[in-house]
Amino acid sequence: MSLPSAEDKTRIRNAATVIVLRDRLSNPRILMGQRGAKAVFMPNKFVFPGGAVDTGDAQVPLAAPLPEVCADRLSEDAAPGLAGALAAAAVRELWEETGLVLGHPCSWPGDVPPDWQSFAATGHVPDASALQFVFRALTPPGRPRRFDARFFLVDAEALRSDPDDFSAASDELSHLQWVPLERARSFDMPFITEVVLAEIQGRVGDTNPPASVPFFKNNDEESLFLRLRGHRMTE
Repeated sequence: MSLPSAEDKTRIRNAATVIVLRDRLSNPRILMGQRGAKAVFMPNKFVFPGGAVDTGDAQVPLAAPLPEVCADRLSEDAAPGLAGALAAAAVRELWEETGLVLGHPCSWPGDVPPDWQSFAATGHVPDASALQFVFRALTPPGRPRRFDARFFLVDAEALRSDPDDFSAASDELSHLQWVPLERARSFDMPFITEVVLAEIQGRVGDTNPPASVPFFKNNDEESLFLRLRGHRMTE
């Protein structure tokens, strides 16, 4: 992951987070890791893989797009054309922080952006078709970094790599592990992660994208809990 500039630290950045769900119907577990003690944003906390959208993500080819309903939800109250970049960022962050591949085996068409060189070397092009947009949250004012984070749910069966092999992961997250969903809240995690976990627990038995997506919107005036339904919001 590229280091943020001074400007990045003061503006709200679009971000993508991935919740990988394993053995959904039998023994549901989610993939989590621990941020470093010296991290500026959420030190020591257990989190899902994820991070900010990079400039090159918008130009990355997708072997298959997001489900249409998810793209519609992502486009609500957002910049035009952002959905594809968010999906690409989700795949890239999953790869960088865990070494897991969500893609389709084929040759990369055209030039590979610098941040995608290692992923392309696996012989895959990112595939967004298994990602489901399930939550959105804006970091409250006053934090050292602020993100407009979109949370994606994906079943581990969609991975093209061994779900227990983290050997290609960066050192950004430590203690990568599959956590039983029922035990996840016993870990030291950010408040918003707990909120998202509650949403995921309610969706374990439903494999379809959600009819509407919760949006925890924190701005300078107030905090709002909205629902994204794929059309222009009225507040």
